[in-house]
Amino acid sequence: MKTVNYDKVADGYDKRYKEAYKQNGIASKLLDLIHTVKARRVLEVGCGTGHWLGLLQEYIHAIGIDLSHGMLQKAAMSNVACLLVRGEANCLPFAAQTFDVVFCVNAIHHFRSQSEFVVEAHRLLKPDGVLAVIGMNPHTGKDRWFIYDYFQGTYDADLCRYPSTRTISDWMKSVGFEQITEQVAERLHYDKCTKNVLPLSKDFTSQLSLLTDVEYAKGIGRIKAAISKAKEAEEDIFFPVDISLTMVKGHAIK
Repeated sequence: MKTVNYDKVADGYDKRYKEAYKQNGIASKLLDLIHTVKARRVLEVGCGTGHWLGLLQEYIHAIGIDLSHGMLQKAAMSNVACLLVRGEANCLPFAAQTFDVVFCVNAIHHFRSQSEFVVEAHRLLKPDGVLAVIGMNPHTGKDRWFIYDYFQGTYDADLCRYPSTRTISDWMKSVGFEQITEQVAERLHYDKCTKNVLPLSKDFTSQLSLLTDVEYAKGIGRIKAAISKAKEAEEDIFFPVDISLTMVKGHAIK
């Protein structure tokens, strides 16, 4: 399976959190979790540029780990004051029963061994600590996204990259998590129009970053053709974004 070189896209990564991509629902869910658990030590796996750590750092002692040196550099240059560690999700370099909460946001599909990450998270959590995994679930078939419509192969690739929420729940259950729940943490719902769908950079999202230059160019061509056709017909055209990000949460019973 192809992977994204996040060292190359680190500089522009945080653009997704501006305007419609602020994802305030996720921030609220994470804060609620931390207060409910009364967490003092929290680990974010796949922390990237430190966006979520920056929001949480005033409430808890947080550590972020990521495999990308470029993303960690970007996090260190921001206002993130948390400890940052370079490492892999399936081999986390921390002692057992160290954390009250382990979480990842839009990251598990990048992990080399997703099920081993769940095992590692259980090892690191204190008794009744919580693992929270937040991300897309393309397996429902309910999401609408113009990226899937215009860039061939992106949806099929995501079906391979993203574990379903059911799969994540099964992994949790198999290693000793209980009280496993699923809930929508964020719904990204808005339509782009001809005025704001382009330009669309290749590092806008990992689905595009994984495409070859030829595949990416063909997708851009399809968007331009659709815009031209609508203009000739004097019709409006919209490019849908309606994606639910689900949080799977489980308590580590020991």
